[in-house]
Amino acid sequence: MQRIVKEDRSKAGGHIYLPPPRAVIGLEAEFSLIIDDVRQRPEKIFGTPQRLIRRKMLPRTGRSFQLPSGGAIYFDTGVIEVATPIVELEPGCCYRATRLLWEQIHYVGSELRRWARRQKCRARLQGFSTHYNFSFQTEHASPERDAKRLGHLLAHILPAPVMLLAANRKSTAVGVRPRGKRLEVTADFTPDAALMLATCAFIAGTAQVVSAWADYDLAQLEANDIPRFAPFRLRKHSSRQGWRVTKQSLARNPFTSNVNAPIWKLRDGRELSLRAIAHETLQPFRASIRRVADLETLRHIEAVFDGNARSLLDFPERPEDYDDAGQEWNWNRRRIRHWPRSAYEKVIHRVIARQPILIRGKRYVAERMQGWYEVMFREAKTGERRIFNLDRLAKLMAAKKARR
Repeated sequence: MQRIVKEDRSKAGGHIYLPPPRAVIGLEAEFSLIIDDVRQRPEKIFGTPQRLIRRKMLPRTGRSFQLPSGGAIYFDTGVIEVATPIVELEPGCCYRATRLLWEQIHYVGSELRRWARRQKCRARLQGFSTHYNFSFQTEHASPERDAKRLGHLLAHILPAPVMLLAANRKSTAVGVRPRGKRLEVTADFTPDAALMLATCAFIAGTAQVVSAWADYDLAQLEANDIPRFAPFRLRKHSSRQGWRVTKQSLARNPFTSNVNAPIWKLRDGRELSLRAIAHETLQPFRASIRRVADLETLRHIEAVFDGNARSLLDFPERPEDYDDAGQEWNWNRRRIRHWPRSAYEKVIHRVIARQPILIRGKRYVAERMQGWYEVMFREAKTGERRIFNLDRLAKLMAAKKARR
């Protein structure tokens, strides 16, 4: 039996896989598989993602695989789910995470179209949902502050802005789910990359500010001038723990109503439009949003809330791109140069390429991903397995580059 050396492991907490010590974000998107205009279960058609993707993929924990494009893919109860690797929460992280997700969508979509040509059929990815994940840092933890309380507070702050940035006329909910040491905001899939980036930036920037508040009581909403719907009733999330805002949560259906009409009664007695509510909600978080994204993204958010840029709720129907995702992929080259790959991204791309890593005179080759933060390697000569985390690998790569 081969010995596994667990390097850089914490002895506290009893975690199977180490969480990263720094704040991170990550995005996921779910898609229905449509073949010849009929929805199919990917498990039935392919069995495993490896039968969809031509190149051999690095296995991950469970039934997922590391895509050659950097993210992960797995089949989850009838949908194809793609996810980004974790991205360090730092300036530009929302741009990086959104770009990463669209790289995965484009790659999987291309592989699906090639498969369809071989099978002489038509196949496409139909948008289903997008999940925005961010870690809850222990530095904010206290008896009054934990991930569950933070999620409950965010469920009162995020709905109006996220509806305008991410929803369409057929959307049904915006949700928040506490997931241990992280939180997940769930919304409809957004086929517009710029709006997805804006959604990611708003969520991440808002969470950064709110998580640093003295407590997570609802009294913080009035203290920070956050408008509140009346009535407002959170519903239980459809999966796992958490909360959703649906049409039953409010006086009328927000996804089919006029976003410019002042029809929403607030607890302070005013009646505002959905756009005006989102605009007021934005104000305490503008600086934080700009930090995690950039000025261009903040201006786009402001334009959507002010009515100077289109929300998908401005259109009478759901966009056609929703029904055939991943066909087009186009990014601003200037912004790509301004926000290059993060340290974690560079490590992941080297890992999936299975390029050997030299550590203390020994050559190691990646064997599998352990969760999102750790990688299992096999020593080329002895076969000994060792587990290294992304920070350790990033330092090794940086040191090697400095010696050149």
